[in-house]
Amino acid sequence: MFEKQSITITDTLKNVKDINKVFTEYSQTFSIPASKTNNKVFKHYYNSDIIGGFDSRIRVTAKIELNSVLFKEGYIKLEGVDLRNNNPHTYRITFFGNTVTLKETLGDDKLSGLNALRDLNRTYNASNVRLSLRVNPTTSDIIVPLITHTERLKYDSTTSNNDAGNIAFDNGNIHGVSYKELKYAIRLHKIIQAIEDKYTIAKGYNKNLTFSNDFFNSTNAPYYNLFMWLHRKKGDVENLSDEPSSIIPFPNTSGSYYNISNDALRVVGDSDLSLYYVVDFYLETDSSEEYKISFRKDGVEFHNSGTITGDFTYRFPYDGSGENPYCYEMESQGGGYFTICPDAVSLNVDYTIYIESNDSINFTRKELEISKNAAQFILDTSTLTGSFNYINSFEFDITQQIPDIKIIDFLSGLFKMFNLVAYIERDKTEITVKTLDDFYENPSSNSPYDISKYIDISSSQVNSVLPYREINFKHEDTKTFLAAKHTQITGQNWGESQFKSTGENGEKLDGSIYKVKTPFAQMKYERLIDEKPDGDGVTTAQYGYFVDDNQSSYIGKPLLFYPIRVTNGDAISFVNAENSQTYIDSYIIPSNSVALSSATSSYTMNFSKEPNEWGELEDPIDDGFDNSLFEAYYKNYITSVFNPLNRLTKVTAYLPSKILLKYTLADRFIVSGRSYKINSIKTDFYTGKSEIELLSDI
Repeated sequence: MFEKQSITITDTLKNVKDINKVFTEYSQTFSIPASKTNNKVFKHYYNSDIIGGFDSRIRVTAKIELNSVLFKEGYIKLEGVDLRNNNPHTYRITFFGNTVTLKETLGDDKLSGLNALRDLNRTYNASNVRLSLRVNPTTSDIIVPLITHTERLKYDSTTSNNDAGNIAFDNGNIHGVSYKELKYAIRLHKIIQAIEDKYTIAKGYNKNLTFSNDFFNSTNAPYYNLFMWLHRKKGDVENLSDEPSSIIPFPNTSGSYYNISNDALRVVGDSDLSLYYVVDFYLETDSSEEYKISFRKDGVEFHNSGTITGDFTYRFPYDGSGENPYCYEMESQGGGYFTICPDAVSLNVDYTIYIESNDSINFTRKELEISKNAAQFILDTSTLTGSFNYINSFEFDITQQIPDIKIIDFLSGLFKMFNLVAYIERDKTEITVKTLDDFYENPSSNSPYDISKYIDISSSQVNSVLPYREINFKHEDTKTFLAAKHTQITGQNWGESQFKSTGENGEKLDGSIYKVKTPFAQMKYERLIDEKPDGDGVTTAQYGYFVDDNQSSYIGKPLLFYPIRVTNGDAISFVNAENSQTYIDSYIIPSNSVALSSATSSYTMNFSKEPNEWGELEDPIDDGFDNSLFEAYYKNYITSVFNPLNRLTKVTAYLPSKILLKYTLADRFIVSGRSYKINSIKTDFYTGKSEIELLSDI
């Protein structure tokens, strides 16, 4: 480094001025000399003629040491080189904290690219839907809840044959809920596991993305019991095309530059950046039946063959962004040169191949050929061959049916729901995920640190904590039928909570309104009442009506819910494909709370305190669902921040290495006998000066 080079790192987790922040981030750009050592590290990047040099497009692992002791781990990115008199003088690099790479790793990838979810695929037919409507959700990761996409349900034991939507069972008349009105749902924990499966070193990433089990565990019912409804399109369940389809399978295998898992091909490449990879696909059949082949990258179609018969051959095209970097020149026989740009495939993405057809077809040959190339030379080729039978059946492919949402937005939504924090501890590789309350309740064994004698008392500040007078908490989508009616009638969004504070005598606080909003839908469910004049009143059937306020089919935002299995309940009629019906008295109903009775569990996914829709019809009404998302996960932090005794204290300190190298943001600092939480620390490692923001430890 330069002799007086400064590195400044800002360390913060849950900044009081931006409580919506869910991932730790810190970065700093600084310059280092183009010394002999650094030229070797960066492979003389200023010389563009070097083949296989340093790739500035990629962040590489790095450490910052303080007096030869590890302080921070993360990544650096080479921004560029400054030259003087055409000689290298300075490398400009940026250091990133570990957790910021979560956003970089996930990018714009969507849940539809999580190929591990296909292990849970089901055939979509009446018998499978009926079975999944009756399973025990505590032991099954794929279920069917009583949520309809188009038809409104009712319960009337006075029946007739054309009584649409009436789910009361009557042996003499066929009516009820059709299996085509229902869709599968998946446990959220399986999505978290699929994210970890996708982003691993084995699949081309520079480190494994794994989460701790502090929050993501099977004993944490408010999280583990959550399911996502697999609803991607309005109305009936359909594939991406209008024909049945299934993925073309390949065995799980790997080579030196590729691997296949969950029937997805991933080319991981080689450290030599001059190499490129070409993929060819072949099908042969004696059948004359029509079919289509769909090619998808991370779940998104990039090519469809259109209707074809007989044999099929396809070379994957170059699909990188911008100019093809693998173009090279060839000398022509008549003299001169011409440019060839090969069909190189992208690295570290999942390629899948689907067949679509209304007919069953036997393919005598399927082949995937992956070759490693340098300019016009093929260096190595791996060929995977076999045969397969395509069976015409409607496979409910989860990657096609899962809601259209980015992985990073899905995770951010969970973090906002449960007020989670994410960070990577020293000497660990997994991302620790905890609720904010758990984080602050578990400081390090060295806490608290008395930093009084290290503070520069010549200047400090004591400031107001928050620039807000109110904080609103809500799920983004409350536009389904009953939730919208709730808003229209009450003037309050279903499940929304506002935290407001006033002065000692009720004065209105100064400041703006801060909003915490998840990207999910929040339904209001309906417990059905027997409409027969002399009926038995409330039934055990509760359902969700996923339409808009005009009762039209609706896409909406991803829906999360808690499934509750009713056993020996009021019989409902399940309509099969053959226009027949089945008697069911055990079925899964959707809920906004972990349990139907607050005596069993008082946790809900409403931000506000609301009775469960089931309990609204009880006598007396069950009003004990006290652990709303706000009460359970936000209240302690927010009320302490709004406490009139709280202050945001800014001090300058020269902390010794024994503190800088050991503190965590969960620890407490003692200043003049008072205990404080750490809001942020900005440390200059040349001067040793730290600018520290402290919150009163209330």
